[in-house]
Amino acid sequence: MPSLVEVTAADIEALLPELEAIYKDIHAHPELSMVEFRTASMAADRIEKLGYEVSRNVGKTGVVGVLRNGEGATVMLRADMDALPVTEATGLPYASQVKAKDEDGIEVGVAHACGHDLHVTWLLGAAQLLAKHRDAWKGTVLVVFQPGEEVGRGARSMMDDGMATRFPKPDIILGQHVMVGAAGTVGYRSGTILSAGDSLKVTLFGRGAHGSQPQTSIDPVIMAASTTMRLQTIVSREIAPLDSAVLTVGALQAGTKENIIPDDATLKLNVRTYDEDVREYMLGAIRRICCAECTASGAPRDPQFTTLSSYPLTVNDEKASSRISEAFKQWFGERAFETQPAAASEDFSVFGRTWGAPYVFWIVGGTDARVYAQAKAEKKLNQIPGNHSPMYAPTLDPTLRTGLEAMICAAAVWLDQQDEKA
Repeated sequence: MPSLVEVTAADIEALLPELEAIYKDIHAHPELSMVEFRTASMAADRIEKLGYEVSRNVGKTGVVGVLRNGEGATVMLRADMDALPVTEATGLPYASQVKAKDEDGIEVGVAHACGHDLHVTWLLGAAQLLAKHRDAWKGTVLVVFQPGEEVGRGARSMMDDGMATRFPKPDIILGQHVMVGAAGTVGYRSGTILSAGDSLKVTLFGRGAHGSQPQTSIDPVIMAASTTMRLQTIVSREIAPLDSAVLTVGALQAGTKENIIPDDATLKLNVRTYDEDVREYMLGAIRRICCAECTASGAPRDPQFTTLSSYPLTVNDEKASSRISEAFKQWFGERAFETQPAAASEDFSVFGRTWGAPYVFWIVGGTDARVYAQAKAEKKLNQIPGNHSPMYAPTLDPTLRTGLEAMICAAAVWLDQQDEKA
């Protein structure tokens, strides 16, 4: 009997035009985190017509589809749905023109500048192929359309809404992400594949005054500037050279007028780490330095720390990763390769960590292969518009096909009737 991958391969070519239309529609109608109502409704309607048991509004806008097909493993396939507060500048005929108000009530441009539109399209394609070819596999499939990945709340909100008790526990949880890389390639890795990510807002309190009388103030602008500079010494002087970490102060906000010393200043910063001990040390060092600079300045009170988002490490299960990497190498040949950990963060692992189930995440290249090869040869890879850039636009051929094949290929490791079940 042919394997699930072989059976579905013949259908992918015929399915691609339909999926491309779906992708362009989602791309042109992006939605911000936790308000993905249109995308969720479209996904739910489509999989319901395919015969999935559909649960809507899981964790606010999440969608879960269950397809039962006899005894066997339970496989969860996940895609994130949300877009970013970015004004698209790709010039594509289907580019987003959407504007919306963010959580602070500020009107922003909205765009799928991270590729989640492609993720949803891949999962819809996989759901359709699995529903059509039930004779080629056994088990249970959960297709999960997740909200709020960009704010680090979506996976947690779904789990807090009873996913662990409402749906079958997966034997394996699978996910993928399009990123800069040659289109047609798939990057796998055992162990850590994505960094932990923590974003903080730090409010520093001073005492305002007239700009002509600085002696009557406690200047939070100076305090914020000193803190920003000192924070950069954590990685350069406190973290071992072989331990990777990144600390970025992305915003320093204070005051409204040139001759007024304000009462306070705000820093917004982001930390990326690849080791839990390093992560804990970094977060502790940030607090230590911010508090010390405020004390040195004679601040009237300690700084205020607010967590904006927190993403755990994404650490692929070793045994499951080994099985998937072998399947990828058999199907994709040299286009499948072992990738290095990426300086990006995801809340995908929250599902596996909370459920106590193994998970595997991999990367799909989305850059035109010729463009990528030339940029690599000229050592200009950093000039390729990447995820979160207003210019980010994955090439659809062969990225659309590759991601769909990768998802089916990985699921088949557990669902294929010819394979031993995990």
